[in-house]
Amino acid sequence: MKLDLNWEFVADTVMGGVSTGHVTWDDAHQVARLTGEVSLENDGGFVQMAADLSPERGLFDASGFDGIALELRGNGEVYDLRLRTDALSRPWQSFRTEVTAPETWACLHIPFDRFEPHRTDAAFDPARLRRVGILAIGRVFTADVSVRSFGFYAKEG
Repeated sequence: MKLDLNWEFVADTVMGGVSTGHVTWDDAHQVARLTGEVSLENDGGFVQMAADLSPERGLFDASGFDGIALELRGNGEVYDLRLRTDALSRPWQSFRTEVTAPETWACLHIPFDRFEPHRTDAAFDPARLRRVGILAIGRVFTADVSVRSFGFYAKEG
């Protein structure tokens, strides 16, 4: 199941950091692209493309699926893939895993059990998803990652 997401740019400037970047949309190819420079200065260290999974910040029920299906390419760097549910109240809380953005288009299937809770005791519940984020974070580097499709997959059978 593929979702039509409205990706937006978020950076560490919301907390005083100085990382820079932006998200662009290529209408002809239906591709969202995050580019930027991650800086650790001023206690910063991230740029992100993020999207709500349901209109008007509602919940998305992915309980009938086994994980995320993500078609992306990039510069060979490792990025964080983060999910948020309505059980998370603080911006630093998430369920996360890492993905490498290959230099050619690839469709990745990332099972929900790969997502680890970060700074929360809440249990991951795919029936209560709110938001997804792809982050370049934690070290100085150039971010360049594109997403052609984002959705969910279910195993056959």
